[in-house]
Amino acid sequence: MQFDVVAIGGGFSGLTPACRAAELGLSAAVLEARSEDRYPCSSRYSNGVDHVMSLSIMTEPDQLFRAIMDGSGSNARPALARAIADNGRRSIDWLAQQGAQFTSHAQGRERPGKQILAPAGRSIAGLEWEGRGPDLLMRRMEENLTQRRGMLMRGTKAEALVVEDGACTGVDAVRDGQPLRIGAKAVVIADGGFAANRDMIRQYITPGADRVLGRVGPGANGDGIRMAERAGAAIGGLGAFYGHVQHRNAMTNARLWPYPHLDAAAETGILVGPDGKRFTDEGLGGVCMANAIARLADPLSALLILDDAMWRMEPTITTTVPANPIMVEAGGELISAADIETLAARAGLPRDPLAQTIRGYVQAIESNDFASLAVPRTTTQHGPMPILTPPFHAIRLCAGVTGTMGGVVIDEHAQALRPDGSVFPGLYAVGTPVAGLEGGPRAGYVGGLSKAFILGLLAAEHMALVAQTGR
Repeated sequence: MQFDVVAIGGGFSGLTPACRAAELGLSAAVLEARSEDRYPCSSRYSNGVDHVMSLSIMTEPDQLFRAIMDGSGSNARPALARAIADNGRRSIDWLAQQGAQFTSHAQGRERPGKQILAPAGRSIAGLEWEGRGPDLLMRRMEENLTQRRGMLMRGTKAEALVVEDGACTGVDAVRDGQPLRIGAKAVVIADGGFAANRDMIRQYITPGADRVLGRVGPGANGDGIRMAERAGAAIGGLGAFYGHVQHRNAMTNARLWPYPHLDAAAETGILVGPDGKRFTDEGLGGVCMANAIARLADPLSALLILDDAMWRMEPTITTTVPANPIMVEAGGELISAADIETLAARAGLPRDPLAQTIRGYVQAIESNDFASLAVPRTTTQHGPMPILTPPFHAIRLCAGVTGTMGGVVIDEHAQALRPDGSVFPGLYAVGTPVAGLEGGPRAGYVGGLSKAFILGLLAAEHMALVAQTGR
């Protein structure tokens, strides 16, 4: 079998470059390891919000560029960040041509200016994907691909990249138990990172890999990153992830993931470890807090402490499914007490350290002196609130890993690079398994859908240019 373009992975990161390549007259195939008609994957599971660094993708490009560079620090490659910022609006126009419909309303409160695939999800606990915007768009894109004589090859698992004379020229795969070599002028790594691979999570993120929650489709096993590395591509930017603060009961109760998560509540309260002391800056938001929880010696030892005013406010500030009251209704334990001492006892925390932590935190708010805290707290993004109003609450937490950060090092055309910085001819990477956009000390997150759609377009258009000009 021979194609101009072969994408490894049947989510948006694979479908986008294949569809665009087919539009441009190239023969294209998508390899999907799962065999189901509507195979489970992270693209179907997504909430459908297409953003860049939590900003509307329609934001002025210079502002998007600055947000990427500021959020991800030295992990962000300027030329790649510029490409994302400059092509956001265009990607929305292209998606509309594919049949995508958008709304500005998602689960929870309205998100002005956000582009959200419609219909959006409902405010319910658990995983709901069938018939929602991402599921409908995936089906439409498959139809578009096949109408342009492209192929979505279900039940076809990529095993290795074929490299000849220093260029990627195809994929060795297995289909129906039989080996299959698929030739290609260009191959796209697009299989969703490694959030479902416990060994890689243990290697790159936390030794406690079995004590974090996977909020991800079953296919994100890191195969593409490993194949690219074995073939000689540069790998980088690993160590952080995109995810959320989840109730610890989500580890055993499927109704508690992916929603509701506890980011909004945690951004107003405090996170403490088993010693009753704060261990992270809550003001940096849910993604940073989830990473900090995962890095604890025991990732299941963190608790969220908040007062009743914060808990009652949570439904009005969350941007997804409100934890109050849905978390408790779905089986998540809320530990409550009339005073901090009793709360500590019920939560299994040391009484005096917890009381001291809360007193010091309230004093920092009253004096507006957050730098003096043992763990300083930023206030620019998420403002703190004093823990004063009884009853007081504690929630046992875990880190929910939705998508890993880092992977194949790419340029602004989504071309894979070698360790010496040269281009790896014929090899591209799109979506989650790419380096150069995310991570850094604040675990900056560009956005899973924007990386899939924008990089997918750029990759396909560069492939078409190479096919036309030979370079």
